[in-house]
Amino acid sequence: MKIIQITDTHFSPEMPYFNGNLAPLAAWIAASGADIVIHTGDISVDGALRPKELTDAITALRASIDLPLLVVPGNHDIGHLADVTPARIAAWHTAVGPDRWVHDQDGWRLIGLNALLIGSNLPEEAAQIAWLTERLEQSGELRTAIFAHCPLFMHDANEGDTGYWAAPPAARQSLLALCEKHGVALYASGHTHRAQLQHHQSMALVWAPPAGFLVRDYVDDVPGANILGAALHILGDDVQSTLIAVPGLRPNWLDDVMDTVYPGTDTVRRPAP
Repeated sequence: MKIIQITDTHFSPEMPYFNGNLAPLAAWIAASGADIVIHTGDISVDGALRPKELTDAITALRASIDLPLLVVPGNHDIGHLADVTPARIAAWHTAVGPDRWVHDQDGWRLIGLNALLIGSNLPEEAAQIAWLTERLEQSGELRTAIFAHCPLFMHDANEGDTGYWAAPPAARQSLLALCEKHGVALYASGHTHRAQLQHHQSMALVWAPPAGFLVRDYVDDVPGANILGAALHILGDDVQSTLIAVPGLRPNWLDDVMDTVYPGTDTVRRPAP
């Protein structure tokens, strides 16, 4: 099975700085021979505050990509940790669909998670973990891969709390233990606007390149490469993942429009409302 993972497209009719990359991205996907496309979140510039952006973004994506498309929310779609509310999750459900899902194909179970619930302590977090545990326990002979917006950690599985960037330590350890118990082969994410391939024990960890923009001015120590593009996953007897710089994408830099797109912030982080 050939999967194209895209992430962080940041589409918006009101702030269209990054919209131009959708057409060349879609053209490349159409020529890729992929079986399925998975978007790991931040489909919008700020659908969390402007819910109509979610509808506009998913409409544009579905109109442009003529392949099965699975999507999970990002922090700019529903908020981050303390910013996540049942109302914002409901807005995602209305505009886009489920915030978690399972898809079985070609001997693999693909699982989409709402990464913004991980460590949130909301009732929805416990419900998601129970749901995930059940889906993993029922996977049988299927190999499993998880797709979510945020990575589990930045540098090391035992690192402390990295705040905005990755899963909080306690929630991270619980999820890593669950993945190890059930032999999850791939955990693929976006969010950092960097691209890299890692491993944790036998599980491949992939940060897909963003499709919308890159960021020069990171305050935090964020690893990975500045690549604008997508990730290709070939899932068969093993996991083969490749980071791809998609031709034709405009090299947008968030720093150039930060004051307009995300006023009041000095990186891609946004303050709680």
